[in-house]
Amino acid sequence: MSEEMKACPVCESPYGYTTGDDSYTCPECANEWNPKEVEMEVGLVVLDSNGTRLQTGDSVIVIKNLPVKGAPKPVKSGTKVKNIRLTEGEHNINCKIDGFGSMQLKSEFVKKG
Repeated sequence: MSEEMKACPVCESPYGYTTGDDSYTCPECANEWNPKEVEMEVGLVVLDSNGTRLQTGDSVIVIKNLPVKGAPKPVKSGTKVKNIRLTEGEHNINCKIDGFGSMQLKSEFVKKG
């Protein structure tokens, strides 16, 4: 039996190994997937600052103070944002933040929480 490695669809690590039944596991992010199902999936992949995959409806935590144009204060580090929506583009998270309203954030400035 040959041990073939496949790249992880989440973190892109090249070390995904077979765990039987046509499934694979990534030793770096612990993602488990079936390559046949991944090929059929077409969707937006958005990763947070730690490389964790985000999904619409997740809650995230802002990891640094973010200045907001026209606002007297920044969005503070540690602010929890609930029920995010993922979009295409540079600012790939749409959300509502208390005290600021609707905003778009870059996923590199948040972590899943």
